[in-house]
Amino acid sequence: MFKIGEFSRFSQVTVKTLRYYDEIGLLKPAEVDPFTGYRYYSASQFPRLHRVLALKDLGLTLEQIGDLLEGDLTPDQIRGILRMKQAEIKQQVAEEQARLTRVEQRLKQIEQEEAMPTQEVVIKKVPAQTIASVRDTVTIEGIAQLFGELFGYLGQLGLGPAGPPIGIYYDEEFREGAIDAEIAAPVAGSVPEGGRIKVRELPAVEQAASIIHEGAYENVGGTYGQLLKWVEANGYRIAGPIREVYVQGVEPGRDPSDYVTEIQLPVEKA
Repeated sequence: MFKIGEFSRFSQVTVKTLRYYDEIGLLKPAEVDPFTGYRYYSASQFPRLHRVLALKDLGLTLEQIGDLLEGDLTPDQIRGILRMKQAEIKQQVAEEQARLTRVEQRLKQIEQEEAMPTQEVVIKKVPAQTIASVRDTVTIEGIAQLFGELFGYLGQLGLGPAGPPIGIYYDEEFREGAIDAEIAAPVAGSVPEGGRIKVRELPAVEQAASIIHEGAYENVGGTYGQLLKWVEANGYRIAGPIREVYVQGVEPGRDPSDYVTEIQLPVEKA
């Protein structure tokens, strides 16, 4: 029989961990002195401890390891657990590979520009939300009219937006003087439709390449260029209409240099 310290030294597992395994029933001592409370382990327990360590190395939880060691699972259930872990690890590897690609692209960008980029691109999930919106094919000047139409309608109802307004742009190619645009405002609760104003759920975007543009809208072209360059360099392709979130937009007395716009571009791996 080995004292817990000796068992710890031979197995290279800390005393704290052995005590925890005892608490959760994963590896209980062979004997416990009823007077001193000292734990004693036998040599026959080394194989079970090694199985615990081997399964833990595969990334299984201690609860899953306990189920496997107790023998209460069928072979199909055991295969199911291991296949789930296999799929989880593959997903983690894919995510880390994508992160590695982004690091490499960032290094190239810094080397080319000899400075950190001033605009950052991140991949994010955009949740679904309920919006009131108006859509039309308009000129650039007509976009402002769509804003006026939408917010005028909400104002008549005594309602305000539940978040920053959004512009959704559907054109797949440039058409001078004809922009297929939808101007939307997130809304809460039940909002009636009226005239050209529709109320619907704006779908979630699983992966959006997001960049922040600071300043006047006339200068947004450079930010779009940075975003598209990043998308191409990191192996993505466009997978949906562009969204602009007007975090801090046009208001009386606000200088255009203070505008803040988030550009969200739905993407998927190419």
